[in-house]
Amino acid sequence: MNVGPLGPHRTTPSRPWHLTAFRVPSDGASRPADTALVGRVRELRARILYDNGRRPEFRTASGDHVDDQHLDFGAWHFVGRRTADGPPLGYVRLCTPETGERFQSRAYLGEQAYAQLLLDSGLGTGEMYEHSRLVVEHHARKLGLGVQLNALALAAARHLGAKAMVGTSGTKDGQDAFHARFGFYPVQGTRRYVEHYTEDVVLLMCRIGEAAGDYSDLVAEYTALFPQLVVDARAVRLDAPAVHEEAPETLAAALASARTALAPDQESCLPEPVAGCRELRALLASGRVREVHDTIEQQITELVRSREPGPRYDDPAELAAARERQLDGAEPWEYGRWFFHPWSGRLVHVLPAPEFRMVRTDRNRGKIDRPEQRRLLDRRIGVIGLSVGSASALTLAMEGIGGAYRLADFDTLSLSNLNRLRAAAHDVGVNKCVLAARQMYEIDPYLDIEIFPGGLTDVVMEEFFTADGGVDLLVEECDTPYVKLAARERARSLGIPVLMDANDRGLLDVERFDHEPGRPLLHGRLGATTPADLAGKLTFEESVDLILAMVDTDRISPELAASIPLIGTAYSSWPQLASGVALGGALTADAARRILLDQPLASGRYYTDFDVLLAPERSTVS
Repeated sequence: MNVGPLGPHRTTPSRPWHLTAFRVPSDGASRPADTALVGRVRELRARILYDNGRRPEFRTASGDHVDDQHLDFGAWHFVGRRTADGPPLGYVRLCTPETGERFQSRAYLGEQAYAQLLLDSGLGTGEMYEHSRLVVEHHARKLGLGVQLNALALAAARHLGAKAMVGTSGTKDGQDAFHARFGFYPVQGTRRYVEHYTEDVVLLMCRIGEAAGDYSDLVAEYTALFPQLVVDARAVRLDAPAVHEEAPETLAAALASARTALAPDQESCLPEPVAGCRELRALLASGRVREVHDTIEQQITELVRSREPGPRYDDPAELAAARERQLDGAEPWEYGRWFFHPWSGRLVHVLPAPEFRMVRTDRNRGKIDRPEQRRLLDRRIGVIGLSVGSASALTLAMEGIGGAYRLADFDTLSLSNLNRLRAAAHDVGVNKCVLAARQMYEIDPYLDIEIFPGGLTDVVMEEFFTADGGVDLLVEECDTPYVKLAARERARSLGIPVLMDANDRGLLDVERFDHEPGRPLLHGRLGATTPADLAGKLTFEESVDLILAMVDTDRISPELAASIPLIGTAYSSWPQLASGVALGGALTADAARRILLDQPLASGRYYTDFDVLLAPERSTVS
């Protein structure tokens, strides 16, 4: 069949991989070039299927990777790469009715059962195609290449006139569930253990003319694109190594030197106040300053307008006179305070503390009046766990809830944290409470923040809770069961209220130990369990069970419940989203404000569940 012109496929944002399709003729075994190409296809597949020893049958005693199947002749082969000249990273095969007698599915079921499957499905032998050998290099998995290859195989079958597709699938890593998202369904009674694959295998089938599940649009796109992806099999290279330009030694040396000389500041988080002309000149001459942010005149204008709102200062002359009165004879550069942020090299000029805070929180008025704002700024808040807790800490700082903080977290920012933490790629590796303190000081350099980068341990517990008048409220967001319980026990003994956002279904937990000194920890969810009972090393499973008991397993979202058994296998950790973390920060800050202003808020658990709140029937618009 003539499927269209030959030519390369260029990657696009919707198709981020370079995909090619080629067919080896059914009589290719008689031609050395075709035989050699098929040999390279088989070696590629077998090496990936071997999977570092997981499937030992795909490697011989001599170390060769073997996957000899005569099906390769007469089949379509699809290869995925990052670039046109890059190494193959993924592969899938499509067998046509021309080789139907050799289908794996046919051998798996047996002649009689396969014939019955066709009969029951109302299909002729010329309408059934077979999909098989979908493999992706280990270092390229979870990046969407398998989805692209699978969609292309379905698209090719549709373009070539298939009515249905069949294929065997492993089940150990959820391969069958992966195919189900494309519209494949298991054929009843076909699941059984296969020694060759060291796992259960099931026969899957799909109707080509029907929607391709979650990927219908992608399959439709590739159905139209398929002819453009076809290349001459004689030109296919499967053994070409990736080509990398060698970095010159001088560049390597320069990078090594720069990594040392320009290593990022991983520790500092305290702004350095700069006072007087001499200190300012010395700092500017030191080479440490990368940016100067001097907006003092704009800030004075805001100060004047917020102190006396109204049309008076629409007159430029009036406004200029008011700015001069505010300066009271001082030069603009010497009014207020200069702060140097060593972690970023920024030198920032701000209003004096009372004026700065009056302007910064001016738009809180009507919800938080100035006397209330001053009361809030007189409080110290402790935050344990600055992953989810960072949203709470930053929201509290932005809203002016608390003028002093204690932050505790032993962990450093990782790349996967950037799905929910307000941070940047250049912050990876920075301790989380250091990072939170930096961001809070950039909002308000007059804050008083103490950090505990080793986390809340027994050694620092007393200092964290009681030093310099202690903390007025605790936000607890850590993952360690012992710390969660020990911190609450100490807070209860001191009459300190505790807030926790569970980051699932918008759960906010409130424990008013300031009003109820005898209240059971975590509302009694753990019964008589004490911190001492959890002091030993817990297994991951034991920790998960304890945390679920703390938040009430029966009330967690269906998505979280479904994810828990997959943590440590399919998922690397707890699923969390930035939207949920942001919601938790808002809920915690609102609750903290109510508590610190002596507004009503009882102990208990409160849900702000988006699935409930955004249900169609709740809309106020008919």
